[in-house]
Amino acid sequence: MGEKQVMIFALDDSDHSYYALEWILDHFFPSPSVSNFKLIIIHAKPTPTSVVAIAGPGTSDMFTLVDTDIKRASQKTIDKSKELCKTKGVSNVACEIIEGDARNVICEAVEKYHASILAMGSHGYGAFKRAVLGSVSDYCSHHAHCSVMIVKKPKPKV
Repeated sequence: MGEKQVMIFALDDSDHSYYALEWILDHFFPSPSVSNFKLIIIHAKPTPTSVVAIAGPGTSDMFTLVDTDIKRASQKTIDKSKELCKTKGVSNVACEIIEGDARNVICEAVEKYHASILAMGSHGYGAFKRAVLGSVSDYCSHHAHCSVMIVKKPKPKV
């Protein structure tokens, strides 16, 4: 068998993202020897300036604190995904934390690793929220140079 195709999984710290990762693991990695894919999990870490928009005395100290918190949260997100992979018996997973806007980080990772598929969760925003906040999955579905799979978490039954 030749070299495995690369699947990028775009991870954030949301229930939707962890649901999507679990779904991908269940459907594409039923056992380590069966999968045709090499899984690479990408987490986009926001920059401190995208979180804090102030200037003045003491700002650099605040940026340092914010950056430390962001790094800690990003590592926690990756660690949680590694644990989920481990519980599903998937051990050959590469993980990367990349600073920047999620849309650009994800599309650049697709290019860097020559991914044949990009998988990600959907937050399930309505049209208004998506228009105001922007949708990472929508952006990637139009700009990533590979097939894109958006895994939606089922809505609770009423």
